[in-house]
Amino acid sequence: MSELVKFTRDGEIAIITVDNPPVNALSPGVPEGIAAAIGQIEADETISGAVLIGSGQTFVAGADIREFGRITSGERRGGINLTSVVRTVEDCSKPTVAAIHGTAFGGGLELAMGFTYRVALGSAQVGQPEVKLGLIPGAAGTQRLPRLAGVEAAARMCADGQPISAASALALGVVDQIIEGDLLGGAIAFLREKIPSGAHPPKTRERHEKLGDPETNAAIFAALRAATRKSARGMTAPLAAIDAVEAATSLPFDEGVAREAQIFQECLFSDQSKALIHVFFGEREVARIPDVPKDTPLIEIRRAAVIGAGTMGGGIAMNYANAGIPVLLREATREALDRGMATIRRNYENSVKKGRFTPEVMEKRLSLITPQLGYDGFEEADIITEAVFEGMALKKEIFAEIDRVAKPGAILASNTSTLSIDEIASATSRPEAVIGHHYFSPANVMRLLEIVRGRATSREVIATSMSLAKRLKKVGVLVGNCYGFVGNRMLHPYGREAQFLVEEGANPQDVDAALVNFGMAMGPLAVGDLAGLDVGWRIRKEHAHLHDPNVRHPLVADALCELGRYGQKTGAGWYKYDENRRAIPDPEVEALILKLTADANIRRRSISPDEIIERTQYALINEGALILEEGIALRATDIDIVYINGYGYPAWRGGPMWYADTVGLHKVYERVCQFHQQHGDHWKPAPLLKHLAEQGATFASFRKA
Repeated sequence: MSELVKFTRDGEIAIITVDNPPVNALSPGVPEGIAAAIGQIEADETISGAVLIGSGQTFVAGADIREFGRITSGERRGGINLTSVVRTVEDCSKPTVAAIHGTAFGGGLELAMGFTYRVALGSAQVGQPEVKLGLIPGAAGTQRLPRLAGVEAAARMCADGQPISAASALALGVVDQIIEGDLLGGAIAFLREKIPSGAHPPKTRERHEKLGDPETNAAIFAALRAATRKSARGMTAPLAAIDAVEAATSLPFDEGVAREAQIFQECLFSDQSKALIHVFFGEREVARIPDVPKDTPLIEIRRAAVIGAGTMGGGIAMNYANAGIPVLLREATREALDRGMATIRRNYENSVKKGRFTPEVMEKRLSLITPQLGYDGFEEADIITEAVFEGMALKKEIFAEIDRVAKPGAILASNTSTLSIDEIASATSRPEAVIGHHYFSPANVMRLLEIVRGRATSREVIATSMSLAKRLKKVGVLVGNCYGFVGNRMLHPYGREAQFLVEEGANPQDVDAALVNFGMAMGPLAVGDLAGLDVGWRIRKEHAHLHDPNVRHPLVADALCELGRYGQKTGAGWYKYDENRRAIPDPEVEALILKLTADANIRRRSISPDEIIERTQYALINEGALILEEGIALRATDIDIVYINGYGYPAWRGGPMWYADTVGLHKVYERVCQFHQQHGDHWKPAPLLKHLAEQGATFASFRKA
């Protein structure tokens, strides 16, 4: 028996407990331990049945994801032998019950489906989320689930990876009973009721009543594939999962299992799966900061305050309220404050309409936000976040004010997206308390929180900020202090190349379409219209003194702003927008582009989608290499996580630096050198890119000394 699997008894009932904290993953030793326990049960005539349960906070949350990397790297030969273990459980001659609490995800649900019965606490969830790692269920999950839940529900669960509640699982037939109170006691009682009857229901693999008929199934699969191509654009695993479930309806069980195994292997060794697994571990790796130990003392955050009730400030206040933290929301005028609170209420009302929470939850969250015009109560706040207009003079004025009212030990955070944290901190008497908390719009929705450390920022403030990000359900990434930090600094060359491509011959819609086809959530020009072209325009005007007239700069965006075309909010930017904010190519923009480029003597030509991808992506990558070399980002992974969670980069490509590694740094470097020759010093290769390319190394392996 494995140390990770415990075997005990309650009279004639055997109890198998998986004890592999924190989530009882199916690491090596767990499947083997379960199989050994089943063998012991079969051999012991005094045992009438068995219950499997997980220790701690959950049942079996799934496979040990590290094992997938060991398989693809060749470190581990063969696969995780869970399929045969589930078969062993299913073939047990005595009735068995899987008792589910917490989550039964992936391999955990596949294991549970091999048991005679499944019971669960009402709070439990079950699901097949493998597609989120670019995989499909690999232990006959696509074959057993449709036999329990029906074809449509099973195909949807495997294709979208979303969990379902215990109540939904009961309604579908995945779970046989909801247990109230003591799960183990309830599971044992449930099993004891079944034993005297002598009834032994069919094994899951022998059930066929829910597998449907070919005509009905064809319609189900066609509709689901069409929906999946839209919702999981560019991803291969969701469609592969549908193929595997379809095999359950058209092939005998064993042949269906073989087909699933074939598809699983194809997915496992794909670039998409490797990228998504990189992202999975990357979101955990960014929390590790070499010079901020785990035992760094944290500042307790009990009360918060936010300055500015606009789009960002209101969203930040919602984050605190959503986490149960009371927050003061200050604005300079009653009109702006009322407008901000109305937006917050409208956002919450939309969530209620969509069924995300109840009106009671909405009112509770609203009650945690106190709108006000002054600084009353700010002296009690543990953290004060400034979210005003992106101008240094104003931000320094605000920080001088809050320095006077904030209590000792309070964190003073700025939501600046580009400006120097050190200069902002210079307006205070406590630079060690000042840090950047760069949220992304809409702040109450976007997962990324770019945490910017200044020269003097204390370890306690950094550690507390990272912990707070998690509490706010954000992915916190620590970055260094420079203009634009990581995300917006890299966004500049990306957007620059997009605009240059338009000037050189591509239509705006061609540039955006190429990048959407690449996997970006939106094209860069459409993103500019959504964010507001005037935002960047104001920043560029503020930094006009840094403008080098001898260097090429984009022409069109500023010209659009001068015409009052700020994007969606004015109904026109790079595109025209109808009443539904649908983008429509605008002949006026085309005429403006032709005039500006003619005046600047720019020769226009035909530009391919491949060039659009290379120019924009390699500009991102080259700037990312500079950021790494300067130590602004701790690791290439940190850049990837910033871009996936803050800028709509496709997770299945792994982020810009991971994507560069998959292309090959030698190829990227050669192309950057070509662009340097063609387009000038904007494209000067980063020394780190040159070094890694010549060494045959990768960004993933780079660690700054």
